Amino acid sequence: MRRVLIIVENLPVPFDRRVWQEATTLKAAGYGVSIICPTGKGYEARYECIDGIHVYRHSLPLEADGALGYLLEYGWALLSEWWLALVVWRRHGFDAIHACNPPDLIFLVGAFFKLFGKRFLFDHHDLNPELYEAKFNRRDFFWKLMCWFERWTFKLADVSIATNQSYRQVALDRGRMPAGKVFVVRSGPKLDRLRILPPTQSLKQGRRFLVGYVGVMGKQEGLDLLLQSIAYIVGEKQRTDIHFGLVGGGTELESLRQMARDMGVADYVTFTGRVPDDQLLAMLNTADVCVNPDVANPMNDKSTMNKIMEYMALGKPIVQFDLTEGRFSAQDASLYARHNDTVDFADKVLALLDDAAARERMGQYGRQRVEQELSWEHEVPHLLAAYDALFAGRP
Repeated sequence: MRRVLIIVENLPVPFDRRVWQEATTLKAAGYGVSIICPTGKGYEARYECIDGIHVYRHSLPLEADGALGYLLEYGWALLSEWWLALVVWRRHGFDAIHACNPPDLIFLVGAFFKLFGKRFLFDHHDLNPELYEAKFNRRDFFWKLMCWFERWTFKLADVSIATNQSYRQVALDRGRMPAGKVFVVRSGPKLDRLRILPPTQSLKQGRRFLVGYVGVMGKQEGLDLLLQSIAYIVGEKQRTDIHFGLVGGGTELESLRQMARDMGVADYVTFTGRVPDDQLLAMLNTADVCVNPDVANPMNDKSTMNKIMEYMALGKPIVQFDLTEGRFSAQDASLYARHNDTVDFADKVLALLDDAAARERMGQYGRQRVEQELSWEHEVPHLLAAYDALFAGRP
């Protein structure tokens, strides 16, 4: 039996849905699977065996915000990952490390174990140089360091997994990987988790409509732009019949709550923080329209956002800025606002809320697209093909 160690640093497992789907798929295909990840709310146990998968968790000293914070977080995580990898090697063994970024530092763990004949697979979740530039708006020493980490990650990888064709092109161009070693495995949703349920009317706070959002509350997610759109809707358009439910946690959550108060729209916005799946599903099933205000920048333009597929799986029409991979995913399930134009974004939200037929048509299209092309079941063969290539020629 082949044995795999998956390492992920930015989210706990099984909360990280992509990583958990990969892990359970590999387990079902006959692989032995262990995972190293951080602890998180509701995932405090340092070790669990879930469905036959060994999950080892380490603490993080803080949730990074700023260069020093990232240095402390990533340094501690790297030491924890290296130590726990030794623990997993002794207790369960592994033949390959499956490294999920960010950050692009896990290659250091992979490099050590390659000395002992282990294979190294890079699961490319984020464009870290572009992510750094989006957060800090500069190309300095640390940006160059991100580029160096990325190059070495690709250089050491025996196989790379890309979440879309844009990321695959990065692997081919910047990573200089052979085409036969790069596989696209999209983050398709599992439809048995994303259940269509009756709306929970209380979430509308007595208003006619609910606009939903799910995702990280970070700087590059464009929540400040969404709040500007809400202020325009409530102030300029004087629409007091719409409530906004924003689901997710992150470093910017408290500052966004304060921003909503400063803009005078706090009564129209519910920030839930990070919540369990049942509360997330209740919010999205109740929403009349779902939004993705990701800032138009090089990183977001090339990235596939899980929230888009989740909205579509639940049959919800979408409004987002016009980004390459966002348009590829949603197609006719979404309206597309001009780049970072908060007024155009707001007007498109209002247009959908005032057109029930369009909402129904777009929602049905999105659900059908997920069922026929984008759900996780369509990605399973691609993941297993990547693993066949990873172990090709190995006894």
